[in-house]
Amino acid sequence: MPAKSSTQKKLNSAEQRELDVKIQFIEGLVRRDPDYVDALQLLGDHYTQRGRITEGLHVDERLARLEPGNPLVFYNLACSYSLTGEFDRALGALNQAIALGYRDFKWLAKDPDLKNLRAHPTFQELKEKIRQLKK
Repeated sequence: MPAKSSTQKKLNSAEQRELDVKIQFIEGLVRRDPDYVDALQLLGDHYTQRGRITEGLHVDERLARLEPGNPLVFYNLACSYSLTGEFDRALGALNQAIALGYRDFKWLAKDPDLKNLRAHPTFQELKEKIRQLKK
């Protein structure tokens, strides 16, 4: 599962419709199997791409309960929290992702979903932790 990014290229109307169809299909799968992790991961990513940030956050929170040992789940949760302005929660989720083994610090430093968090004063503590891990 790749880290998601909501700030991808703007979708044209045909792409938006196609994404809406995918969302509806995956929502149906999840209704039938609420713990279908792969479908939930796709659904959260598609919600975020479509600008449905709060719905994407709810999916990411659900995934964190289903996959408590998955560092990428917590990374994506941090992205969702950052996009909703919940910086303390975003920092907590990022710390959890790192504790679980997330190490793509190059992407973390440029991921547009974390832009607001990187500008937040509390992010400096995490930067120092990352600097120590790189040594």
